[in-house]
Amino acid sequence: MSEANPSRPSAMALAGVRVLDLSRVLAGPWCTQTLADLGADVIKVERPPGDGHPGGDDTRGWGPPYLKDRDGEDTAEAAYYLGANRNKRSIAIDIASPQGQALIRELALRADVLVENYKVGDLARYGLDAPTLLALNPGLVFCSVTGFGQTGPYRGRAGYDYAVQGLGGLMSVTGEADALPGGGPQKVGVAVADLFTGMYATVAILAALRHRDATGQGQVVDMALLDTQVAMLANLGANYLTTGKAPRRMGNAHQNIVPYQVFQASDSHLIVAVGNDGQFARFCELLDLAELPRDPRYATNAQRVRHRDALVLLLAERIATRPRDHWLAAMEAAKVPGGAVNDLSEVFADEQVLHRGMVVGMDHPLSDSLRVVASPMKLSHTPVAYRLPPPLMGQHTDEVLAELGHGPEAIAAWRQDGVIG
Repeated sequence: MSEANPSRPSAMALAGVRVLDLSRVLAGPWCTQTLADLGADVIKVERPPGDGHPGGDDTRGWGPPYLKDRDGEDTAEAAYYLGANRNKRSIAIDIASPQGQALIRELALRADVLVENYKVGDLARYGLDAPTLLALNPGLVFCSVTGFGQTGPYRGRAGYDYAVQGLGGLMSVTGEADALPGGGPQKVGVAVADLFTGMYATVAILAALRHRDATGQGQVVDMALLDTQVAMLANLGANYLTTGKAPRRMGNAHQNIVPYQVFQASDSHLIVAVGNDGQFARFCELLDLAELPRDPRYATNAQRVRHRDALVLLLAERIATRPRDHWLAAMEAAKVPGGAVNDLSEVFADEQVLHRGMVVGMDHPLSDSLRVVASPMKLSHTPVAYRLPPPLMGQHTDEVLAELGHGPEAIAAWRQDGVIG
């Protein structure tokens, strides 16, 4: 398989930016991985093993699948963790201990950004909350990622992507209609509330850094999964606010465009994504249904939306007569948007995905077979680099503490006392 070049370029957009990462699972780590891909030095703080806890980011144990070692056996590194933590350094510190808290404050003094996803109020118990750390480092950008934000009646609740997809309305518009086979609300197949929150957090942090660089003033970034989920309703949210009518689930169909959905060909599925009247006319011609665009019920998109059921039935009957690839080739020739419905084996074998270098092989301390999905960001002068594989838990503890000026004797004593791992 062709893979992206993991070599390090000479310039990186966020070189010199240090990020203290107190987050775990997905939304926070997705944000910090994006910053790390752009060149930031991300120090991931993890819990040492102890008191029955295996230590580390929870996702380290969210498998199988796990990374295979050089003998083909499972390591303790779950694929879930590997997908969100490259280009970071891991240190294991017990922040419940006074010395651990002091070490975190030392790191925060030297950081440009801190990202955390503790429950509201938890870090204040350790003296690691935003007001305390901003008093020590006024230029710090302190980003909190929670389910519901730092304010409001739900502020104390734990936030999980699945619950937020339901609470934030996404599941009400995802899945087939109740009356159809398999009907009912569905979550999206990946944790989109987490991922979108991580991406919005990245944007907000970069904006706050620009402000800090201009003024010297840090600030708090308050990111909530529910806020993000509501924002990403996009056109469906706008539809509701315009009409007062809640959109219904429409399966693979589009609320505002017809035909824009999945159809069953004679052998498999394909997507038709007609976006305007000209495309609709060309699509009908290749289906040998050239009379449809002349029918007033179907001549414009607005009319096609109003007469959706009748039109889709006509199109579905014709599409079902030929194989998927026949229609896709004809659509490509006629410049009608659409595509295949691929599983992941087909995705990662796709010639365009291969050409764009969307798989990266990385060296790993335990394995020669680590591959990760690449960043989609393509920058001409400061490209993404794949410098460090997802770290082992506490792999860089000694290195980072030495950078703070602590000697091997102090580090060994803290390890003996369980302050670090």
